[in-house]
Amino acid sequence: MTIDGPEQLEKLKDIGGICRDVLRAMGAAVKPGVTPRQLDAIAEKMMKERGAQSAPMLAYDFPGYTCISVGSAIAHGIPSDVPLKEGELVNIDVSAEKDGFFGDTGASFPVGKVDPALIKLLDATKAAQRKAMFAARAGQPLNAIGKAVEKEAKKHGYHIIEGLNGHGVGAWIHEEPTVSNIYQPSNRQKLQEGQVMTIEPFLATKSRTYAEDMDGWTLRLANGGFGAQFEHTFVVTKGAPIVLTE
Repeated sequence: MTIDGPEQLEKLKDIGGICRDVLRAMGAAVKPGVTPRQLDAIAEKMMKERGAQSAPMLAYDFPGYTCISVGSAIAHGIPSDVPLKEGELVNIDVSAEKDGFFGDTGASFPVGKVDPALIKLLDATKAAQRKAMFAARAGQPLNAIGKAVEKEAKKHGYHIIEGLNGHGVGAWIHEEPTVSNIYQPSNRQKLQEGQVMTIEPFLATKSRTYAEDMDGWTLRLANGGFGAQFEHTFVVTKGAPIVLTE
């Protein structure tokens, strides 16, 4: 989607703000003993109160209002009744629709006290997202995003999970272009002013790939270790991005 006026921007800010607030509320409730299904119930309540719909439910008939991935699960985890454990990481991905517009955001959270090495992973992934998002300026190549993520991952000694990408968003939950976290020199696409997209790096300690669970949804780190993801929806400009989900 490319914005064509202030009315669209305001509607995108509205749904982006809803996604932001839901993610913050869920993240604040993360602690040992809480179940992902209890966290998902927070999203259900808040979305209904604010006139929004769960995007994964609406678009893909996903069995949860949000995706909650625990431990070695890196994405698309189904909210379960298994309590969170001290020392784990949990990723929460919130996407929703209101008035025909979509927003998408996500973050990984520590459960209780975790190994300091995992805090470093979280900080590096958040930094990769931020730096890539600010590198995404109108007129610059799309692959500047992957270059920025790769630079940050290599600096801290982490792998990038192949095949998990950002994407266009706005009129639907997943739109063109695919926003790779890996530098692709042959990709000649240019970023356009007003484009709406997400950047969501997935960094990991051991794995470069993922495998799908038998449930047909959950994506798990293929070689174990730990992984993290951070995501924002934003509008491309000639300068700093208009971040819709912070």
